Amino acid sequence: MTLQQAGSKTETATPALIAHLGPADLEAQLRRDALEGLTAPAKSIPSKWFYDYNGSMLFDEITRLPEYYLTRAERQILRERAASIVAETGADTLVELGCGLSEKTRVLLDAFGRAGNLQRFIPFDVDGKILRMAAAELLERYPGLEVQGIVGDFERHLDSIQVPGRSLVIFLGSTIGNLNVEQRRSLLAQLSASLKPGDSFLLGVDLVKDVEVLEAAYNDSAGISAAFNLNILKVLNARLGADFEVESFDHVASFDPQTEQMEMFLRSTRPQKVRLELLNRDISFEEGEMLHTEISAKFRREGIEAELIEAGSQPVHWWTDADRKFAVTLSRKN
Repeated sequence: MTLQQAGSKTETATPALIAHLGPADLEAQLRRDALEGLTAPAKSIPSKWFYDYNGSMLFDEITRLPEYYLTRAERQILRERAASIVAETGADTLVELGCGLSEKTRVLLDAFGRAGNLQRFIPFDVDGKILRMAAAELLERYPGLEVQGIVGDFERHLDSIQVPGRSLVIFLGSTIGNLNVEQRRSLLAQLSASLKPGDSFLLGVDLVKDVEVLEAAYNDSAGISAAFNLNILKVLNARLGADFEVESFDHVASFDPQTEQMEMFLRSTRPQKVRLELLNRDISFEEGEMLHTEISAKFRREGIEAELIEAGSQPVHWWTDADRKFAVTLSRKN
């Protein structure tokens, strides 16, 4: 099927959505995560809760900041290699994990459109609202494209990706770096189990580099990264009846050279007590106490390729941007 560009008179279809997560599921998971994380000796909250609508919009702003090189570097690689990726994979189905607004994906969709062999696109995201928005925009841009969205958690619902033909699964933005080693091992194993021999996996990873460059990307001068980090408190206020005073926390982001990952925290600026009404809990913070919100692992080629091989995929290509800040690797299911 040849994808038609916007402006075609072909009637735009409605995206099909399969929801493995509904509002009740998400609320129950948030309550479990908040109760476990906020009552632990070292307080934390999983980074997936950043991405309500406002958080997704803030992250979209981050990707356009001068300090945040990741998106530009990855887009450069995709533009240079898209035709090769399409030819190498021979895919008729494109699956995107954690799709967000799917902007970089359009580079691949355009290349598939020129090749004329893509039949369907399956965006996969935890946020149904963002997924619907992205799917509607893609259908408007590519009226001939079949879009089958999946609302789910890619740590739990990858087995729902079962499609005929040849698939290319993409996981961009170094989002895999938000997972620790054990979580990555689990995700890659589940993904490998869902793929057929000959299917391909395209993975974007941020590379280890100068600390100054890394830390600037998470501490931008415009304060958008800080607003994004602090937004998780607004999510807890809105969805758990909490009373976090957002202005009483500071954004902290630094690189840990031992683990080779960025660490993001919110630091309490004073002693305070927070009520979580829907959990019937009061949580105390000491002045200077940290709430851990995110990791962002940085990779070396030998490390991430070893993880892919362990999961049952064979790396076939490794591409970097001109400055060697970011890499995209293509692997194939054995």
